[in-house]
Amino acid sequence: MEINTEKAILAGLSAASMPEKERSTETSMEELSALVETAGGKAVGYLLQNRPTPEARSFIGEGKVQELKQLIEANECGLAVFDNELSPSQMRVLSEELGVKVLDRSGLILDIFAQRAQTREGQLQVELAQYEYLLPRLTGMWQHLTSQTASGGTSPIGTRGPGETQLESDRRHIRRKIQKLREELSEVSRVRQTQRRLREKNAMPVVSLVGYTNSGKSTILNLLTDAGIPANDRLFDTLDTTTRRVNISETQQVLLSDTVGFIRKLPHHLINAFKATLDELKYADVLLHIIDISSPDWENQAQVVDSLISQLGAEKTPCIRVFNKCDLFFGELPHGENIVCMSAKTGEGAAALLSKLSEILESEKKKLNLLLPYEQSSLLEMLHREGAVVESEYAEDGINVKAHIRPELWGRVRDFVRNDNESN
Repeated sequence: MEINTEKAILAGLSAASMPEKERSTETSMEELSALVETAGGKAVGYLLQNRPTPEARSFIGEGKVQELKQLIEANECGLAVFDNELSPSQMRVLSEELGVKVLDRSGLILDIFAQRAQTREGQLQVELAQYEYLLPRLTGMWQHLTSQTASGGTSPIGTRGPGETQLESDRRHIRRKIQKLREELSEVSRVRQTQRRLREKNAMPVVSLVGYTNSGKSTILNLLTDAGIPANDRLFDTLDTTTRRVNISETQQVLLSDTVGFIRKLPHHLINAFKATLDELKYADVLLHIIDISSPDWENQAQVVDSLISQLGAEKTPCIRVFNKCDLFFGELPHGENIVCMSAKTGEGAAALLSKLSEILESEKKKLNLLLPYEQSSLLEMLHREGAVVESEYAEDGINVKAHIRPELWGRVRDFVRNDNESN
């Protein structure tokens, strides 16, 4: 239904003084248009400005502001969305001069996340990110808000989430709310650590799917596990993490975990708020970096994901680059070590992916020196059965063992590793 679809004019700035990744381009404007559509609106036009440096007061300069205003009036729009991050004062000035609600890219992404969060954890993370984003923007920015919230389902773009009453509250109240949310998310992190220890004891390797938004992560998870996750052709379709078991060989089972999609200029508030979830990447045994090779911009998208993986401290985790949608690509497909080309839609390449995953997990076996107390001698039997015992020697204080083990056995023996342990 097109009824009540908000119309928006987009604006972007490419300034020489900006870091290259912050500049607006035709590609980032197309992505912004898709974000508006994801939020429930429709982009009806855009303005892309080039200048040496952003204008301090209005960001794009007075002449372009007037041009933007004419576009808004001609198309009867109620919303202007900027591809770049605006300061609170710039947002206030632009809102006053354009006579419509003004959002920047970060605010728009936060609004989409507010729509999509289904679990309590996801809702906490989004709410925290929204409050941190809104805190410096309280003054004079929200006089145009309706009293509706995300739960109503008909809120204008940019108003979902905390709602009007909280946004009009004083900064002290907002800061108290932020502190409370951080405490709740700290508890979520504690629970995740407990779950992680249980996984280690249950001898189950963890494989995390990462990738640019809409690269096909959920479709691949469905293909490999029959998870039945809705996989639609839209940005940020998956927000809440899904984990399923999958057999990758006759003898090997892993936990396959989906994650929220990344995007260029992802608000740092979101990265911080989702840290409890994204921290899982650091503890994964293998990452599957899903790349949509049918996108003309796939190389830049892959760089965005690689950068965020590094930012989250998971750059040393073994990684397979999975080039998805190869059935839509015409040309020479990428090839090389730890590269798999596949189509999640047709199933082509799925067997090759599982084979490569099994190969990496096998190669990641740890070489350990252990001292097993005699009351834990059953572990030696387990190591003979499920690992590779190189040498065992009975001593006064226990059994000295040299063995090669798979990552999933680490949780069972980690407490008995000797100080002189060899590296992998």
